Amino acid sequence: MTQSTHGAPRADDLTTVHLVTLGCARNEVDSEELAARLEEGGFRLVDSPEDAQAVMVNTCGFVEQAKKDSVDTLLAAADLKASGSAQAVVAVGCMAERYGNELATSMPEADAVLGFDDYADVADKLNRILHGEQHQAHVPRDRRTLLPLTPVSRHEAAAQVSVPGHHTDLPEGIAPASGPRVLRRRLGHSPSAPLKLASGCDRRCAFCAIPAFRGSYLSRPADEVLAEARWLAEQGVKEVFLVSENTSSYGKDLGDLRSLEKLLGDLSKVDGLDWIRVSYLQPAELRPELVRAMTSTDKVVPYFDISFQHASAPLLRRMRRFGDPDSFLGLIEQVRAAAPTAGIRSNVIAGFPGETEHDVQVLKDFLSEARLDVVGVFGYSDEEGTEAAGLDAHVDPDEVEARRSELADLAAELCDQRAEDRMGERVEVLVESVETDGEPEVLGRARHQGPEVDGTTLLVDSTARVGDLVQAVVVDSEGVDLIAAVEG
Repeated sequence: MTQSTHGAPRADDLTTVHLVTLGCARNEVDSEELAARLEEGGFRLVDSPEDAQAVMVNTCGFVEQAKKDSVDTLLAAADLKASGSAQAVVAVGCMAERYGNELATSMPEADAVLGFDDYADVADKLNRILHGEQHQAHVPRDRRTLLPLTPVSRHEAAAQVSVPGHHTDLPEGIAPASGPRVLRRRLGHSPSAPLKLASGCDRRCAFCAIPAFRGSYLSRPADEVLAEARWLAEQGVKEVFLVSENTSSYGKDLGDLRSLEKLLGDLSKVDGLDWIRVSYLQPAELRPELVRAMTSTDKVVPYFDISFQHASAPLLRRMRRFGDPDSFLGLIEQVRAAAPTAGIRSNVIAGFPGETEHDVQVLKDFLSEARLDVVGVFGYSDEEGTEAAGLDAHVDPDEVEARRSELADLAAELCDQRAEDRMGERVEVLVESVETDGEPEVLGRARHQGPEVDGTTLLVDSTARVGDLVQAVVVDSEGVDLIAAVEG
């Protein structure tokens, strides 16, 4: 082995690592950045954990179930190590950043817990771990304190802060002097790929811990985003899925609130891309100009992922959010007036502290009138470090689950009806998979369906290949999934 600049032996081509990604699409982008850094450090990425000397788990720390899934995945990887097929298990990602040394102490099965500040030299860190060195896990801190309070002052300071997906730690002379550098290695072959626009969040929703461990809002410069979009297109990607903790805030720290509208126009000019999809919009920030841009810009699909969270105005204020049924329905009407077949999805929380039966009924009435394409319903649970955990009038956990179940049943019925309403609608479908065992099954998504969570479209009697765009007519539905016949 050759020597690294830090004194430890450099990983050679026989040192293999398997990356497991949990959680949201933002984590997928972070994993692909980690993959690129590991390859540059001499590691070889493998598809199976059984073939890896190191298993790295990109954890999710958002809610209790996600944390449990992360722990279970780390334990499963540790079992591989116990059987002799792996030498090290390493935790990275949001849960690792959020809990740091606490996670390392409570999970001795993991050989190391790496935080965001470790990403810049992750290959060197992993190499040292594989050579028996003990990694000292970080003490968690509120990452909002790392950047200035004033958004427009953040970009100069960001060069001193590790922000996954922003590449502010690249050596001088690589970026930006020679142009934006893409630090990413694709881990799959899907025709769709997430593209990170920003990290962090400045909102103070009472139930959410994300800003504390992801930090203050920081937009990626447009030239960096465009460079990565071109690179993805060169990799065969047909759809980019723009992700962040709060996409509708894009550009507020760049000095131009219309930055997102301008960026959408520039992305539409990228050769090879066919679809541009925007995710995670705040209703209070969804201004008319942005709605127009999202429904009129070439290649931007009419898809609105709007974070309502509830509909009762008093409860929303208690959540540190804004809105009411009338304003939300007005926004939906505005979207559908511009794009009648637009997809609209949202998430709502049942059982937030102080929620009354009247609040639940207001939410039911709103969902019935809104007729959204997809609704995720989550039961409230306390998250340490959040304002909501200290609020009075907590709802009994059994009642929280009862309300969640009732709302989920209603949402499923309403979303199924919304899918049925699309009978006879002409749709454009991006083909994502073709099963060849027995009868061919061609599956994809229509423009109103987001990746993984919004249902699929089955194409009848189609000979299309993965990555093709197919014109079809909806002939049936199964739940939120559609069945469509190819035109012509």
